Amino acid sequence: MAAATSIKLDDTLKGRVQHLADARRRSSHWIMREAIAQYVEREEKREAFKQDAIRAWEEYQRTGLHLTLEEADAWLAKLEAARMRSCLSATSDLDAGSTGRC
Repeated sequence: MAAATSIKLDDTLKGRVQHLADARRRSSHWIMREAIAQYVEREEKREAFKQDAIRAWEEYQRTGLHLTLEEADAWLAKLEAARMRSCLSATSDLDAGSTGRC
């Protein structure tokens, strides 16, 4: 169930919201609700990213395990090469009548 909440907006922001609502043919209430929902969604993702980074840092401090940039680049290059070989193989299979996709 939705609960009513009030917020105080200065006249300038209130006018901007109303202008946008008119342009979108929506109510100012809808615009504000949508803006708040998008903000909360974005900030929840940002907070989750931050918490993941903190956990990764703590794990690194505890274990000392890490990859150098060169190691990460080499690993990604191997993944890409394997993907390309798979695609080339799929393409030649298509020539042989296969319906596979790359």
